[in-house]
Amino acid sequence: MASPTFSRALLASAIGATLAVGTSGTAFADNTPTYDGELSGFEYAYPVERFEFSSQGQDMQMAYLDVAPDEGSANGRTVVLMHGKNFCAGTWEGTIEALVETGYRVIAPDQIGFCKSTKPAHYQFSFHQLAANTHALLDELDIENATVMGHSMGGMLATRFALMYPEHTEQLVMVNPIGLEDWKALGVPYQSIDEGYQSELETTAQGIREYQQSTYYADTWAPEYDRWVEMLAGMYEGEDGERVAWNQALTSDMVFTQPVVYEFGELEVPTLLLIGEQDNTAIGKGRASQDVQATLGHYDVLGEQARDAIPEATLVEFPELGHSPQIQAPARFHEALLEGLAVQ
Repeated sequence: MASPTFSRALLASAIGATLAVGTSGTAFADNTPTYDGELSGFEYAYPVERFEFSSQGQDMQMAYLDVAPDEGSANGRTVVLMHGKNFCAGTWEGTIEALVETGYRVIAPDQIGFCKSTKPAHYQFSFHQLAANTHALLDELDIENATVMGHSMGGMLATRFALMYPEHTEQLVMVNPIGLEDWKALGVPYQSIDEGYQSELETTAQGIREYQQSTYYADTWAPEYDRWVEMLAGMYEGEDGERVAWNQALTSDMVFTQPVVYEFGELEVPTLLLIGEQDNTAIGKGRASQDVQATLGHYDVLGEQARDAIPEATLVEFPELGHSPQIQAPARFHEALLEGLAVQ
């Protein structure tokens, strides 16, 4: 593959294709801001810290938020927030505020390959690796036990973390996790990383907005959602857009080929499922036949199946909400979350 400079000519030569859409900005709205590969200039609501470590023979830096409750209000518990594939640590800002106000310390990393963290040219992405990276961060911060909470792709990662480190996991919380079904086994064709990279290069702000409206917010939209569209689109639009697209292709392959659903029965920790039932996320659904598409992404059913498969699980459903209930209906969501955390 291409060198870390991600020369367009080298990438095109390596995969034997002409790049149909680049990152010059012509495919994006004129007012879309641009960000580099570490999202410089996009401010999170809380200060960003950096964890430097070595992984797979490379120097890495993992950006993270470490937000403590006010002095005297701490309850002694820590919640680790794991973002989704199209999200960042900063996207958790409303949830961080709700948790901190209730006495929780919150750790929210940007995983390697995402947002403000390193985007390597070559990396063997796996949920095991990302869980190990997160565990190393918690070791660095002297955190021995935590509630691990994941949204979307982060739900798959949080599950893997709980399976690998049950002795360090007080509770597992999954918010509309993807991976509640094995798309490949159900008939979604595999897409090569090269093909995925080509698709990622065509990402536009308009396309992101349309997808999020139909999936994340159940065909509704509010002006505050635009910030998260611009965050994501701006990285594709910026000077490191090809590197961003490449890492997104690598992590898409990870998500598609590393299901955790078959191991739900092995979870040893109390688990809280928070599910917006209007969600219809299914990775690669558009590559499948119409008959297969009709069977995928039914979260009103998938949430119940996950609850039944996990030994000690509680399910809270939001019938009218989509993939991101914590953003779409924060007050209602956080009330359910805090109630579920209190009974662990």
